[in-house]
Amino acid sequence: MSAAPEAEASDLFARSLWGELDQQVAQAIAAGDIGSYKACLKWGRQALYDGFTAGVAVTDLVKARARLVDAVLKAAWQQHMAEHAQELALVAAGGYGRSELLPYSDIDLLILHADELDNAHTTGLQGFLTFLWDIGLEVGQSVRTPEDCANQAEDDLTVMTNMLEARLLTGNSALFEAMRTAIDSAHIWPVDRFFAGKLQEQKARHAKFDDTGYKVEPNVKESPGGLRDIQTIAWVAKRHFDAHSLRDLVSHGFLSEQEYQELSEGQAFLWRVRFALHMLNERREDRLLFDHQMKVASLFGYADDSHSLAVEQFMQRYYRSIKALSCLNDLLLQLFEEAIVHAHEHSEPKPINRRFQSRHGFIEVTHDEVFEQTPFALLEIFYLMQQDRELVGIRAETLRLIRRSRGLIDANFRDDIRARSF
Repeated sequence: MSAAPEAEASDLFARSLWGELDQQVAQAIAAGDIGSYKACLKWGRQALYDGFTAGVAVTDLVKARARLVDAVLKAAWQQHMAEHAQELALVAAGGYGRSELLPYSDIDLLILHADELDNAHTTGLQGFLTFLWDIGLEVGQSVRTPEDCANQAEDDLTVMTNMLEARLLTGNSALFEAMRTAIDSAHIWPVDRFFAGKLQEQKARHAKFDDTGYKVEPNVKESPGGLRDIQTIAWVAKRHFDAHSLRDLVSHGFLSEQEYQELSEGQAFLWRVRFALHMLNERREDRLLFDHQMKVASLFGYADDSHSLAVEQFMQRYYRSIKALSCLNDLLLQLFEEAIVHAHEHSEPKPINRRFQSRHGFIEVTHDEVFEQTPFALLEIFYLMQQDRELVGIRAETLRLIRRSRGLIDANFRDDIRARSF
């Protein structure tokens, strides 16, 4: 779908949805019973499905799902915790904390309290959580003090990451700010340790998929080049820069505008695939199984032609997307490593030849015009890495130049005896 029709569909969707959302939630609050809340959630899910079919931008759909859940949770909280609503804090965590929810995504909640919970608090919370279960809103919840949060986050990187993305829904804002202060990098998980942990976490996750996203039945979220790789970049950016979005990386000079657009488009494509899987299966599903691939291809508008089947066209698009996202993930993690791990190191580069040198074990160009002036160097750099076992990778800025110089690989490049000799 082209940008203009998608934007128009999203605009119409937003105008029609928000007014009706307020009305649906108001009706649920007025009735106050399980059935009315169930009806509200059912209406919301169908509205999202209709929006998907109409071509609404998936970024708007995932935000709309989060907004619907926000409204239902706040209403249910007020209904069951009215007398104690300001003594506790209801917090969205994880992906929900980012205001990003697909139809069956996990809904992680953190309930903050100051001291020991009394019987009234406990009874109210039990009623609140039971009500959520009864209306079909399955949530994962934890009940902690800000100090508990810091202690558990210190021992578990996953807990730390979920809290890093926390967002106050309703209740005591002072408790929420106390939690944010308690998990600040000045107290636990300093930036260098957090980065090292997330890097190791990604390596372990990739290893489970044999370090490739090109499986015949890939996992849209967890495979290399999948959504989790984008989230890893966002987590490190938030810890390092206190960045609230990928867009912030552009202003910090870590991402070019073109790279940001590629990253955003890739994320939107994978979100749309994952949304389709949830919608087709009516449950959380992140695997592109054979049985799903043809159905998703049809939902995306692909059709068989004389050259290839619809499912083949769709999967080719999928593999191109994860390849581009994998390259961007490598580039950005390398940039973070240079900024975080090697920020205070000022070692002199070690010459290799007129075009290349090494620094911290990474190969880099001697100047920014190397590939433009000598295109065959696009192959030479990989040849040099094979020859020198001490070279462990390519410097981020040189990776960026390689990406920008891909157009130099043309007929003249292929005929160049220097390129053919490697």
